Amino acid sequence: MSSATGPGAAASGPRLPDFPWDSLAPHKATANAHPDGIVDLSVGTPVDPVPAKLQDALSAVAEVPGYPATHGTPALREAAVESLRRRYGITGLEPDAVLPTIGSKELVAWLPTLLGVRPGDVVAIPDLAYPTYEVGAKIAGAEVVRLAPGELPPAGTRLLWLNSPSNPTGRVLTADELGRMVRAAQDMGAVVASDECYLALGWDAEPVSVLHPSVGAARDGLLAVHSLSKSSNLAGYRAGFVTGGPALVARLLELRKHAGMIVPRPVQEAVTAALGDDEHVAAQRELYAARRAVLRPALESAGFTIEHSQAGLYLWSTRGEDAWATVEWLAQRGILAAPGTFYGPDGSRHVRIAMTATDERIATAAKRLGS
Repeated sequence: MSSATGPGAAASGPRLPDFPWDSLAPHKATANAHPDGIVDLSVGTPVDPVPAKLQDALSAVAEVPGYPATHGTPALREAAVESLRRRYGITGLEPDAVLPTIGSKELVAWLPTLLGVRPGDVVAIPDLAYPTYEVGAKIAGAEVVRLAPGELPPAGTRLLWLNSPSNPTGRVLTADELGRMVRAAQDMGAVVASDECYLALGWDAEPVSVLHPSVGAARDGLLAVHSLSKSSNLAGYRAGFVTGGPALVARLLELRKHAGMIVPRPVQEAVTAALGDDEHVAAQRELYAARRAVLRPALESAGFTIEHSQAGLYLWSTRGEDAWATVEWLAQRGILAAPGTFYGPDGSRHVRIAMTATDERIATAAKRLGS
């Protein structure tokens, strides 16, 4: 009996891409062998401590024994609405249209399934994109279409992913560009999900939320996805939320109640504290700005061209050669970066270089690039 029809066939699930980071292992070994150790600029994971007041909030409800609410506490939802108004000028949101998530990655991965996307449907994503957009579409059995900058989604699209500032390129979409994409998708009845995890980190351009009044988009069928991993160093807490069209958020809430997709109560308390405090966000932003100011000129002096990178945590960089050749060149200097191919075929001559390393490691990378 072939494996396609054997007892395990039904459990094999959708065919997913290989986990990209596994392919970096030999280059990581090369970088690790450097006498002064590796400078890992491949993964955008925070290295700075969780702010003390957020740690205090987490522990403040450690004794609470009951199940947490899938919808989050009223205080969390109100804090999210106020934070989006205060930080990004988003008005008109209701607290009931806020839904906490277990980080943002799980929402990205499961959103097509929760929306009822089926085989034959199209999930449209940017040509260079966070890999989980594609994975989530494949879990649902959908077709993935990559869109060049400015290209509108094709017929049959059920879900359109937007991402500004972009991971990996740091490209920022204007309000007009966002509005054009949203209206095209909504005209065909597609849901639009905007990944806004890097919204607080604008450098050469000011990012705008898809929910901002200047975009001019109706909120029916519109979602904005937010993460506290970058702005508040809460990657280890798995803390995020989604908001947007009230009916759509209510439907997601209903499904997530059944599926047990619940943010732990102590994490909800930490999220509430993070959303209510802008000082730690500004302080973290300054840390990244200082690291960017060291790393970018060092890369340019070493012969790299930095493209886009107007915002976010990464420098989208090229030496005009195959991405893997650049990864190896850096690894020989004890620096690990991610090849652009992780994010789509159009990234074959770029690497994504993260600014998520300590000041000392960033300075070390800059020194090595100059040698």
